[in-house]
Amino acid sequence: MRNLLSTCPPVTLRLFRSLIASLLLMLTLLAVLPQPAHAAEGVEIRRALIEATEDGYRLSATYGFELSHEMEEALQYGKTLYFYTEIEFTLPRWYWFDEKAITKRQTVSLSYNVLTRQYNVAISGGVYQSFPTLDEALFLIRRPNRWLVAPRGALKVGGTYTVKLSMGLDPNYVSKPLKVNALNNNEWRLASDKKSFVYKAE
Repeated sequence: MRNLLSTCPPVTLRLFRSLIASLLLMLTLLAVLPQPAHAAEGVEIRRALIEATEDGYRLSATYGFELSHEMEEALQYGKTLYFYTEIEFTLPRWYWFDEKAITKRQTVSLSYNVLTRQYNVAISGGVYQSFPTLDEALFLIRRPNRWLVAPRGALKVGGTYTVKLSMGLDPNYVSKPLKVNALNNNEWRLASDKKSFVYKAE
């Protein structure tokens, strides 16, 4: 190799050494640069069913998801994360457009209190609970209490409804500085596909 380089013209030798130096620099940078944080991959609707109760129709559901590193970091710096659950009941009609019988949306907030070191979960409608760990707080969001989505009489007994359900991080509540970042960052994209199933009203 030494003999081969000694026979090269000076310009070629300088170019070769410059390329080797550049390659070594790139390899060094790749070795010391931090690895990208784990990205939020979405919400999985693992279970969803409608239960007829004395006071109306309730949604019983469980969700699977993980917060990204950036979401957890935002919590630690006092930002509140908001999650939405949206459900829609549609009654098919052969003679006209399908009838949208019910559309409901629920918001759940997750925050961290630095002074008490407690994670707080608030569900629209009055439910408020505090937890010592993030996992315990997320357990309530992943496995929420049965949500009253419609009162008795709102659905036609015997009618077969198409139900569409979705859940995720609510972009309407993301603060402006975070929203700019969220538009171009997979770590802030956390939502499910719409899950459709059929329910015969009781």
